[in-house]
Amino acid sequence: MHVRRGRQEVEVFAPAKLNLFLEVLGKRPDGFHEIETVMTRVSLYDTLSLAPDASGHITLANDLNVAAWPAAGSAASAEKQLPDGPRNIVVRALEALRQAAGVEHGARVRLTKRIPLAAGMAGGSTDAAAALAAANVAWELHWPAARLAEIAATLGSDIPYFFTPGAALCTGRGEKVEPTASGTVLHFAVIAPPEGLSTAAVYKACRPAAEPRSAVDLISAWRRGHIADVGRLLFNRLQEAAEAISATIRRLARELQNLDCLGHQMSGSGTSYFALCRSAAHARHTAAVLQARGWGRTLALASTVA
Repeated sequence: MHVRRGRQEVEVFAPAKLNLFLEVLGKRPDGFHEIETVMTRVSLYDTLSLAPDASGHITLANDLNVAAWPAAGSAASAEKQLPDGPRNIVVRALEALRQAAGVEHGARVRLTKRIPLAAGMAGGSTDAAAALAAANVAWELHWPAARLAEIAATLGSDIPYFFTPGAALCTGRGEKVEPTASGTVLHFAVIAPPEGLSTAAVYKACRPAAEPRSAVDLISAWRRGHIADVGRLLFNRLQEAAEAISATIRRLARELQNLDCLGHQMSGSGTSYFALCRSAAHARHTAAVLQARGWGRTLALASTVA
C-alpha cells in the first residue's frame, strides 16, 4: 500500500492481488479451509481517502467506475455488491479498529473502485487493509503493521497479507503471512469476465487432493528469476471446481491454452483469469489480443512490492 498524508485527509492506494499458487488442504473445524497460497500484489489500485470526523460518525461514499471493468455488470448490480453502510468491509474495519483502540473517532471515507468485484483479486480485502492503515495515521494511533494485521485477521482471510510488502506465502485460512523474496518483476495480462463467482460455492465444490502440492518449487523458481518455470508451476486447486460451475472459466482456460504465454490460471476463487507473459510488451500484446477476441477489458499488469 502507498499511504500519503495530506492536510485534511489520508490517501491510500490499495493494490489488487493475484494467486500464483493455491492449494486447498482441507476443511477446518471453524468452517474455513486450510490453504497454502502464494500471492503477489499487482499494479491495479483502488484509492481510499479518509478524513477524521469530530462527530464520531463513520461514513463511506463509493465511487465505482463500472466502465473500467465489466465484471460489475451494471451500476445497479455493482452497488448491490458494494454497500456503503455498515455491511461494507471498510466500515467494519474502521469499527473494529475503533473498538480495539478504545477511541471514539469518526471518519469520512471516499473509496474509488478500480479492482473488479467478485473476481478473486481481493478488492474488498485490500480496501479494508487500506482503511485500517489510513485510520491509524488519521487518528494518530501509531500502531505497527503487525498490530493492524491482527485486527485484519478478525475481518477476513486475505486482509493481513496487505500489511506485508511484496509477495508472500500465506497459510492457515490465509491469515498467516510469510514474506517471499522474489526480485524479478512478473508481467500479466488479466481478464475480469462480466460474471462473478461465489467464493463459498467454489470452495464447496472443491475436493482437496489426497496428496497436496507444495509451493516450494514455484517460490524457488521465482527467486532464481526462472520465469518460464514459474509459468509451468502455476497452480490453483479451486480452478477445477470453478470450471464445473462456470462455462466462462472453461472457455478462458481453452482460450489461454492456445495463446503464446508462459502459463495461465484463475486467481483465487475467480473469476479473474491471468496469463503470465515474458515481458511488459508481451503482456500488452496478449491483453490486446484477448480484448480483440471479445473478452472485454483486459489489462497488462505487473507484480509490485507495494
